[in-house]
Amino acid sequence: MEIKKIQDMDIAGKNVILRVDFNVAMEDGKVKEMFKIIAAKETIDYLLSRDCQIALITHLGRPDGKVDSKFSLDQIATEVEIILGRKVTFVPDCIGEKVQAALENLEEGVLLLENVRFYAGDETNDAAFAGQLAEHFEVFVQDAFSVCHRDQASVTGIAKVLPSCAGFRLLEELHGMTIIKDHPVHPAVAIIGGAKIETKLPVIKFFEEKYDYILVGGKIANEALDQKIEFSEKVILPVDFVDDRLDIGPKTVEKFKEIIATAKTIAWNGPTGKFEEEKYAVSSNAILEAVIDSGAFVLVGGGETLEILEKNIAMDKISFVSTGGGAMLDYLSGAAMPGIDILQK
Repeated sequence: MEIKKIQDMDIAGKNVILRVDFNVAMEDGKVKEMFKIIAAKETIDYLLSRDCQIALITHLGRPDGKVDSKFSLDQIATEVEIILGRKVTFVPDCIGEKVQAALENLEEGVLLLENVRFYAGDETNDAAFAGQLAEHFEVFVQDAFSVCHRDQASVTGIAKVLPSCAGFRLLEELHGMTIIKDHPVHPAVAIIGGAKIETKLPVIKFFEEKYDYILVGGKIANEALDQKIEFSEKVILPVDFVDDRLDIGPKTVEKFKEIIATAKTIAWNGPTGKFEEEKYAVSSNAILEAVIDSGAFVLVGGGETLEILEKNIAMDKISFVSTGGGAMLDYLSGAAMPGIDILQK
C-alpha cells in the first residue's frame, strides 16, 4: 500500500489541521504519559519550517459528544507547550468563528483546538461536522496512528474534504508495524496482556501463525483460563499467580524470561498484571528488563504498556514504541484501518 506522504505535499504557507493523539493519561491534573505528545513534534517542526499555520486536533477521554470540563484540552495546553518547545494557544472550540479568529491572529507556534469529541458528530462521522472541521484549512495531515482504526470525522471524514497525507509519526508507525507483521526475525515472541480477551483473540491468532511463542498474561490470561479457550502449543499461559490472579507468579515470570532471552523479534502489548498497584507490577517490570536485555528488535504498544516504559524511564531502550493500542492490535490482525486506507494514492 502506498499512501500520500507529508514530504510530497505542497504545504508551504498553508493552513494545516493536524490530527494528533493527545488522549493521555492524567493524574491530579497532570499529564502522566508524555510520549504521545513528543511523538507529534517532528511533524509540527516540519510544518512550521514551511511557514504553515497549524491547528492540532485531538480527543481526550470519553465525553460522549457533550462539553465536559473534565475532558477539556485547556488543562494540558501548558504542558503541551513545554513538551513541544513551541508556543501553544488553546482555542475553546474546534469549529466555527473561534477557530477562524485564532488562525487569523496566529503569529507564533500552534493552535490546540478543543476536544473534538465534545461534538457527537466526530464518532458518528457526520459529514456536515467533518466539513465544519475542514472549513478554515487547506490541508489535513494525519499523524495519529492510534485512531486510524476508527471511521470518524476527525480521521476519515475530514480526509474526504481536504487534500490529505500522512505525517512523519504515522509513517514511522507503519514502518515498525510492517517489520513486526511481515518481516519478523526468528525466534519471534509476542507478549500479550491487559484486559478484554475478545479484543486480543484475533491478534493472538495472527501471532500463532507467524511467531514462535505467544506469552499471555494480565486479565486476558485469567479470562482465557476461565473460558477454557484452546490455543496451539505456541501460546504459553501462566502456571501460577499472585493474590487472586492480580499478577502472574514467579514460576511463570521465569518461564517467560527464558523464552524472551532467545528472541530476535519481540512485540509487546499490554501489562501482565494490575501494574497500577506497585506490588502487582512485579511481572511487568521483570518482563521489561528481560525485553531490554534480549537485544531483539522490540516494538511496544498500548497506553498502559507505555506507562510502564515511562515509569521505568525506558522509552529510549526500546527499538520502536508505538502510540497505538487498539490500532496496533487491529493492524496486526488484519482488521480494517480506515484512517490509513483514506490516505492511499
